[in-house]
Amino acid sequence: MRRRAARDQQRLDSGAVTSPKDLENLQRELTSLAKRQAALEDVVLEVMERREAAQERVAELTGRADSVQAKADDATARRDAACGEIDAEVETVNKERELTVADIPADLLGLYDRLRAKQGGVGAARLFQRRCEGCRLELDITELNDVRAAAADTVVRCENCSRILVRTPDSGL
Repeated sequence: MRRRAARDQQRLDSGAVTSPKDLENLQRELTSLAKRQAALEDVVLEVMERREAAQERVAELTGRADSVQAKADDATARRDAACGEIDAEVETVNKERELTVADIPADLLGLYDRLRAKQGGVGAARLFQRRCEGCRLELDITELNDVRAAAADTVVRCENCSRILVRTPDSGL
């Protein structure tokens, strides 16, 4: 468009066009080309401004994405470290359990394992201040008297949740 306008302007300035009608048409075309060029330049400026705004937004979002990724990487590293600690603790507890289980009679261990499977992983609960810590219910006086009367090596169970009750000095007997 600029080349065409320059060519038409050169023809106008050179005096090669002598007809007044052709001169008038040439001047109208130059005016029309100038208006069209101004409109196109406005569109180009608008597109450039939008592009610049989009690039700024991309840079901002890229920074935010990098920040979020860094946080996710940190959380993943902490999770992996915690899982490693938990795995080590599980291994230690399993070894301790193996040592402890060796001293427990097979029938009591079988009962415990059945209760543990049935009760969501907890087969025995501490009797603390006359309350079963498995079901969190307080034993009534009759149950407490039965527990008091039972020999120290007798397996006592909670009547509410059926777990094995572990008696301690804090049991409230």
